[in-house]
Amino acid sequence: MTVYKNACINGIVTDFGVENGKFAFFGKTAEEGIDLNGQEVIPGLIDIHSHGCIGLDVMDGNECLEEMSRFYLQNGVTPWYPTTMSMAKEAIEKATAILPETTGAKALGYHLEGPFINPAYKGAQAEEAITAARFEHLSHYHHLGLITLAPEIDGALQAIKDSSIPVFLGHTAADYDLAFRVFEAGAVGLTHTFNAMKPLHHRNPGPVGAALTKDAYVQVICDGFHLHPAVVMMLYKAFGPQRMILISDSMRATGLTDGQYDLGGQTVFVKEGTARLADGTIAGSTATLLYCVKQAIRFGIPKEDAIQMASTTPATVMGLPKGKLAAGYDADFVVMDDSLNPLATCVEGNFHSL
Repeated sequence: MTVYKNACINGIVTDFGVENGKFAFFGKTAEEGIDLNGQEVIPGLIDIHSHGCIGLDVMDGNECLEEMSRFYLQNGVTPWYPTTMSMAKEAIEKATAILPETTGAKALGYHLEGPFINPAYKGAQAEEAITAARFEHLSHYHHLGLITLAPEIDGALQAIKDSSIPVFLGHTAADYDLAFRVFEAGAVGLTHTFNAMKPLHHRNPGPVGAALTKDAYVQVICDGFHLHPAVVMMLYKAFGPQRMILISDSMRATGLTDGQYDLGGQTVFVKEGTARLADGTIAGSTATLLYCVKQAIRFGIPKEDAIQMASTTPATVMGLPKGKLAAGYDADFVVMDDSLNPLATCVEGNFHSL
């Protein structure tokens, strides 16, 4: 067993033990161990929606995941779900064929975002790949952890009923009634809420209204650009930290400078940290999940809730024994400085000084 001493957890300095990749105990002990010197310890962050970073993209091939995972680890993420784009069936099949073991943040499964979406709400997804999509192709994709789809396309409702993994609604023209039925059929939430879907209207509440009615989850890009801070706070007050999930939706420019990049075969222009296609369409985010946590705090969300929405809540919706500092859970944690910058990260008991 590895003992960690003098960790500040929820404002209380205590010790804890890790054994066989799990938290074994919490509480003061006379045993010797690694002294954390009163630094704050939080659960490892979980990014369920990330396309890329540091010049790499999930669609480049699974051999890129190792380098990406090390970047995520340095930014407080302990597990993540590599997220695909709408591309040719063969490209998605190749990208999801293998889920490699990584030495950084652990890749737990692929997030299939597209091609089963509505071209009218495609965002930065390639329309030619969307219109060529066939639900029978779903069996060609492997190691899936979650799916984003538009419930109005042919076959979607049955796919939701048959799915053994979480399904989120996104890139969709669904109205309130359809979204309500789809949540009843087993869908769990909304992908990048308010982006690429019908808005909340007082007579046509849309998918956001249905999510609120059915106590569904909402993924939120909290970078300060995709959603106005007031809208972030509205979602927080409406759904609470138990139902709101912070995501990065990061693309390959994350961790790099402004410039020209590729996303799903389309050229993306990043200026002042904002990614857009040539026609002005928003094309993902250049933020890390940790940055989104910090933004949420700046917007007025209590720190403990912001952290919960990036750790405990995604772990809950994904059915993971992670996201909590509690005995029996996976020993995923981050040691932070006073500015919430990572000093060390632990993934299932494997400790990394940064």
